[in-house]
Amino acid sequence: MSPYCAPWWLPGGHLQSIYPSLRRPPRVAFRRERWNTPDADFVDVDFGGDPSAKRLLVLFHGLEGCSESHYARSFAGYAASHGWRVAIPHFRGCSGEANLLARAYHSGDTEEIDWLLRKFLSREERLFAAGVSLGGNALLKWLGERGDAARGIVARAAAISAPLDVGASGRTLDQGLKRLIYTRHFLATLRPKSLAKLSRFPGLYDAARLRSARTFYEFDNIVTAPLHGFRDTDDYWARASSVSWLERIRVPTLVLNARNDPFLPEHVLEAAARKASPALLLEFPQAGGHAGFLSGPFPGRHAWLPQRIFGFLSP
Repeated sequence: MSPYCAPWWLPGGHLQSIYPSLRRPPRVAFRRERWNTPDADFVDVDFGGDPSAKRLLVLFHGLEGCSESHYARSFAGYAASHGWRVAIPHFRGCSGEANLLARAYHSGDTEEIDWLLRKFLSREERLFAAGVSLGGNALLKWLGERGDAARGIVARAAAISAPLDVGASGRTLDQGLKRLIYTRHFLATLRPKSLAKLSRFPGLYDAARLRSARTFYEFDNIVTAPLHGFRDTDDYWARASSVSWLERIRVPTLVLNARNDPFLPEHVLEAAARKASPALLLEFPQAGGHAGFLSGPFPGRHAWLPQRIFGFLSP
């Protein structure tokens, strides 16, 4: 299909990121299952698409995303009319109900990715995987960590707007206008969730420091890092990044990142290109924003992205 080209009426990375999230596709019907995790917690999985389809795409959402995110709706809607099923597992605490343990989720949570994909594989004939933003980074890291073994689990994969270098992305979002637009938006839900968890597990972290956190660096130092066994933010950002694992990926994988994505400096894409294995297809269009890729005349359609991803997954 044709490379992505942004509509003339939607200029710039900020508008191309924000507007698609506000103009979500129509609601789709999902069927929810609750899966008990090996560590006595739970994960909610929403299934959509064509219920009779043999092919299943597991879609990992982004930071604070869910099955109602615009990309999830567009993928499920496309799948319903093109012979696919879609499953959207919610990272812990993202399905509308607090999880049970003193942990949440993070950008490099490959143990969770591995458990989920293996559970899907146990009940499916053909399995495909895709991830958006945080979910895309975690999926790429899992593909690299597992190397050849991943080919026995997923046939093909795709990552959309993944923050390949979590540290570079975090530092970018913590600066200037981006901190006011994006970081503040995410902290508006992450902070209350974390305070609620603190009320159930006193002593996990400092409530006053959490309330005053205004950057991802501060939040990850206070909450994400200690909850998930990292020394601090720098340790978390370095160990969670997928860019150093790209050369070990053996599953055919599409990596789609817009060069004007406000979440990621363009130099990270050049570093990724130098590290990419032959199994990766890198697509870095000039425009698209962060998980945007809206197309068509005003008011726009969420058509190009699912068409491109499903087209790659079923060549």
